[in-house]
Amino acid sequence: MEDCKEEIEEFYNVARKGLKDKLGCVLFQLPPSFTYDPERLKAVIMAVDHEFTNVVEFRHESWWRQDVIDIMNDNNITFCSVNYPKLPTDIIKTTQTCYVRMHGNPKLFYSEYTKEQIKSLSNEVKSQSFKQAYIYFNNTASTAGIINAIQAKNMNDDHEIW
Repeated sequence: MEDCKEEIEEFYNVARKGLKDKLGCVLFQLPPSFTYDPERLKAVIMAVDHEFTNVVEFRHESWWRQDVIDIMNDNNITFCSVNYPKLPTDIIKTTQTCYVRMHGNPKLFYSEYTKEQIKSLSNEVKSQSFKQAYIYFNNTASTAGIINAIQAKNMNDDHEIW
């Protein structure tokens, strides 16, 4: 998040002009080496363009803190919930947008989720009364992601937020 203000602004401009009303969310995916620090959190908050629906995906457990959740809530930034080895899997609500990335667990990018796990995820998302939900399956190194996405879609065809 250092020395990239121009690049981020350029990205937002391209998204604004090129995608227009087709754009759902802008995801900032941060590496596992990006550990919690109050100054880093401030940099994230300052980097986003609040005209967009912004989502931040942290990949280090140090970010799962109530003060981070509160600050993201106060700044209308969605905390990306994940299913990623060795990270908390709770669905965290900081905005009315739910954004979940299912990366494969325990084997990153490979593991297939059971129907029971997908149903549990669906129930948890629904219980929090989000206005919209984005659920992505990134366990795509095999056919698991496709299978799980179809299962999730079939379970939620009747639900308007998915």
